[in-house]
Amino acid sequence: MPNAHSTDTVTGRDPSGADWWREAVVYQVYPRSFADGNGDGIGDLRGVLSHLDHLVELGVDAVWFSPFYPSALTDGGYDVDDYRDVDPAIGTLEEFDEVVRRLGEAGIKVVIDIVANHSSDRHAWFREALAAGRGSRARERYVFREGRGENGELPPSDWPAFFGGPAWTRVADGQWYLHLFTPHQPDWNWADAEVRADFLRTLRFWADRGVAGFRVDAAMCLTKDLSEPLPDWDDVLPGFPALVGGADGRGEGVLFGEGQNPIYDRDDVQEVYAEWRALFDSYEPPRFAVAEAWVAAHRRARYASPRSLGQVFNFDLLLASWDATAFGEVIRQNLGLAEASGSSSTWVLSNHDMPRHATRLAADPVNGTDPAGGTLDAPPPPGGTGLDRARAASMLILALPGSAYLYQGEELGLPEVSLPREVAQDPVTGKEDAAVPSRDGCRVPLPWNTQAPFFGFSEHAAHLPQPTWFGDLSVALQSGDPGSTLSLYRRALRIRRQLRTEGPVTWLDLGPRLVAFTRGARWTSVTNFGDTPAYLPPGDVLLSSRPLVDGMLPADSTAWLRNPASPA
Repeated sequence: MPNAHSTDTVTGRDPSGADWWREAVVYQVYPRSFADGNGDGIGDLRGVLSHLDHLVELGVDAVWFSPFYPSALTDGGYDVDDYRDVDPAIGTLEEFDEVVRRLGEAGIKVVIDIVANHSSDRHAWFREALAAGRGSRARERYVFREGRGENGELPPSDWPAFFGGPAWTRVADGQWYLHLFTPHQPDWNWADAEVRADFLRTLRFWADRGVAGFRVDAAMCLTKDLSEPLPDWDDVLPGFPALVGGADGRGEGVLFGEGQNPIYDRDDVQEVYAEWRALFDSYEPPRFAVAEAWVAAHRRARYASPRSLGQVFNFDLLLASWDATAFGEVIRQNLGLAEASGSSSTWVLSNHDMPRHATRLAADPVNGTDPAGGTLDAPPPPGGTGLDRARAASMLILALPGSAYLYQGEELGLPEVSLPREVAQDPVTGKEDAAVPSRDGCRVPLPWNTQAPFFGFSEHAAHLPQPTWFGDLSVALQSGDPGSTLSLYRRALRIRRQLRTEGPVTWLDLGPRLVAFTRGARWTSVTNFGDTPAYLPPGDVLLSSRPLVDGMLPADSTAWLRNPASPA
């Protein structure tokens, strides 16, 4: 008999009540790449409406929409011109309302992105700030400073932007403005009461339209202490455990204690989120939010607190190698952190910022093998290791307590696509000093059918080119194949909905290459990280990511079992 020990976790939810998000499966739509409803090569809300059946059949609880606001697209829509409108290329407010209504009729909630650290340089308030000049009220909404040097010709500090280049840009009258991302994304001044009030209006605008929750972009960056003199980057750097690297993650810099870094993960950002929480709680049911906060693990609870946003992304599995010890440690730590915060954990394997996990998990760090994605003309190398591991990892996270965040296309097993630089849209492409690699490869538009050249995405060339082999992974082709990745996701989400329990996770010791646990008394999940088949514990197999071999679980696979004597 396997050894077992229990770990208490915060689990369970009422899907119709305030806690629906605690164990929700949330599907991320990157609007420009989901489906094109008007034939111009850009995904839009009409395209979403034309494929609502896909989301319903998949069985998700909520859909999170990446930014759909008016934008120049200098950063994929995360450069926002107007927070309370829809980009005409994507649709209208009336179409958005229809999406919310029709998804709601199917029992699916809507979550939207809030880009709160910065606006675009086309935002009305930034244009006003440029026109108003030094010392104006309009410039207080952003972060403007005088330059260094005899004539102010040098930036106010030596800080680099996350996407490469300096974090300051000079304007015509000689002042400089701060942008932690691209020069087209000036940072808001969150010490300004008018900025805070306007974002509350934005949150209420969308909540009143039926939006159930918000994903808060760069949630760790909003508040800043820019008292003069500004520190050197070498003193700021230790507060950046994930984005820049080289730090121990404790946020302890030469000059700054934990939570006091001038531009990152400051304690006072929670004052902003306390205001947001009061607004969220004024609704019935309360609105929820999840923070994108690349911060040290022990700092996450602040964002996930019921007094703050309520939930925070756990990105640890995005960085973990395919290894039982690594995955097991991440899972145990994050279940503990969720319990400590009073929230539920979040599980993420792919998103719009990271290489797809069907490619990423194919890497073999021991032997120095890098993940290999496909090109426009050639699919990934045969062998299936990356896809096998991706399917296994997806079933593993779907078995865990907490919310699972899925990224569009992962249910098709899509790999990363290596695109030529001449078609690049991501502003970080080719920048050696950027904190993240090019993200275009995970944003290639979805294949809906086998009909080249646009595979049902559009009647026009897509805004990012699709590979010639994409039809082989299309929704239409996989829908009729019981062994496809799409069929696996559909069955997994259906079983998960039927079997989710409020019981604790009980870990099973089945050997060093396996991660295994039970959920309450009803079902068991086993993942084989080894390179040989493994014996399964007693129970009826409900689902496996690969076919069993003589009753054993193959390498790189996950199985779910109904426990003996468990009710059907």
